[in-house]
Amino acid sequence: QLPLVESGGGLVQPGGSLRLSCTTSGFTLDYYSIGWFRQAPGKEREVISCISSSGASTDYSESMRGRVTISRDNAKNTAYLQMNSLKPEDTAVYYCAALTFSCSGDPSPSGVWGQGTQVTVSS
Repeated sequence: QLPLVESGGGLVQPGGSLRLSCTTSGFTLDYYSIGWFRQAPGKEREVISCISSSGASTDYSESMRGRVTISRDNAKNTAYLQMNSLKPEDTAVYYCAALTFSCSGDPSPSGVWGQGTQVTVSS
């Protein structure tokens, strides 16, 4: 399977917003739960959010709850992470993954991963 491809990262000022996208041309994402993760320099990877294959169920971590919204458009074979009210401590590489199993709190679950997209929050 081809890896996932994340896009939409970049430099944003504190308080700003970004929408990350996650897609692949290698297989259909319809049957997979999709997770978003991040890893800041010197820190362990953490789970941000997860969405079930149908989109009916979503989970959010406490670190970004209320500031992020996960969604998916199976017709476009794409998942999204809308991030608002960004803070400097949100600076990290953000990854998406098509999970082998259902959503969990595992920061390194089995699945097909992307290479990540850098998000930098700075004035």
